[in-house]
Amino acid sequence: MPLYNFGQTVSLVFFTDNWKPTSYYDRIKENATLGTHTLVLLDIKVKEQSEENLARGRKIYEPPRYMSIPTAVAQLIETEEIRNEGVLNPDTTLAIALSRVGGGPEERIVSGTLRELLNHPAEAYGQPLHSLVIIGKRLHHLEVDYAEEFAINRESWRSTARDIYKCALDPPSDKNH
Repeated sequence: MPLYNFGQTVSLVFFTDNWKPTSYYDRIKENATLGTHTLVLLDIKVKEQSEENLARGRKIYEPPRYMSIPTAVAQLIETEEIRNEGVLNPDTTLAIALSRVGGGPEERIVSGTLRELLNHPAEAYGQPLHSLVIIGKRLHHLEVDYAEEFAINRESWRSTARDIYKCALDPPSDKNH
């Protein structure tokens, strides 16, 4: 994906029972208005103390936690339900999940709608660290073709890009799948 097609990067933190910040949604909305992609960096918790240990001054740390793609997508969908502004429609918002990007054997790339990514087996995303790209409407047909190779459902990927994102696509090639 060309870097010129990316808007502001956002960070997505773990929700808790009583803390569900949604301020990142405004950046995603701004990027969507401009038609640009949004890189979503997923939370990591390393060397964190529990509230109780912190309050009591105990230097006991929680085990490391890394936000997964299913957790991130569930929180994005929950945020859309809270904000209800139509920016992150689970069935028509395309996204690309990434982990261990760099070309090594542990690299994973998975593309689909938010709902498809949510319902996909967690182990398909590989080991952390994960990140997510929410696709903007200035989607280029070469981006569609490339990401289609990693799509959960290739037909859904192409039809959403064509019908919702209004991306002019060549007919699908006869690639061996």
